[in-house]
Amino acid sequence: DVQLQASGGGLVQAGGSLRLSCAASGFTFDDYAIGWFRQAPGKEREGVSFISSSESRTYYTNSVKGRFTISSDNAKNTVYLQMNSLKPEDTAVYYCAADSMVDEVDVADEYYYWGRGTLVTVSS
Repeated sequence: DVQLQASGGGLVQAGGSLRLSCAASGFTFDDYAIGWFRQAPGKEREGVSFISSSESRTYYTNSVKGRFTISSDNAKNTVYLQMNSLKPEDTAVYYCAADSMVDEVDVADEYYYWGRGTLVTVSS
């Protein structure tokens, strides 16, 4: 079975850091692109970051550029999202998603596999 497990969320003060992990199993990790999405209460799910299967292409939504970094450890079948200089507006449930072919990297419908989210709360 394909599984994606997001972890690493928690409560942090504004300006702090967290590292989210997305552990994948049940598919050939190297062949899949991974996206991070987030959903705040009352808001639509938003594409945050993306890394292609070859790690040659990455994407960040404008609001996190310069603060978040996505990386992949194919040996561990894990993608990381390092989040620095966190702001209260980063508060959301963060999800990772995977698909073998992604065109519009920030569109949730492009991804077939989804993991359960991890909650990030940034206090002011």
